[in-house]
Amino acid sequence: MLPQSYEIPAAILLVLSGAIACFAGYRLFRLVLGIFGFLFGAWAASSMMGVTNTIGMLVAAMLGGLAGALILVFAYFVGIALVGAGLGALAAHLAWSQFGTTDPPALVIILLAVLGAFGAMMLQRYVIIVGTAFGGAWTLIVGALALAGERTPERASPAVNVWILYPLTPAPGHQWLPLVWIVVSIVGAAVQLGVTGKKQ
Repeated sequence: MLPQSYEIPAAILLVLSGAIACFAGYRLFRLVLGIFGFLFGAWAASSMMGVTNTIGMLVAAMLGGLAGALILVFAYFVGIALVGAGLGALAAHLAWSQFGTTDPPALVIILLAVLGAFGAMMLQRYVIIVGTAFGGAWTLIVGALALAGERTPERASPAVNVWILYPLTPAPGHQWLPLVWIVVSIVGAAVQLGVTGKKQ
């Protein structure tokens, strides 16, 4: 949550960080961890502030972002496990949403997150490439939609002039969004495997 006037700079940051993660995530993995730690930390911390407290939102975003970046950068191997766990949890949600309208049971999410974390540690290079490609592609798309003026991945509260980011909410009425996400993710993974993520 940020003041409305920060929507465009935040959207540009999302596009740039998404592109870095999607197309060079393996080579710049520590930087990507720092960027995404900052984004998630800022998002979580600023959401705890009142919508009328502009300075509080900005200070919370900066402090939360710095804390999130430090946590993920210094927890490099934990970060790899978290990427795998995140992919496992994402897979649980995507698969479950095809069969029902409710969230998957906690046990399913936990099981797939643990399996994802274990797999990530066993196949670090490929998990990092796939995880950063898919995560970066989604971030890039959310940022691009925000720049284009879409109000589906982010919603502005007109009463208080605050920009609220909902980064995991799919855009209703945009059937093309999952297909574009998959295509951009595959292209990003291919670029990493063939160019930026090649073993030296």
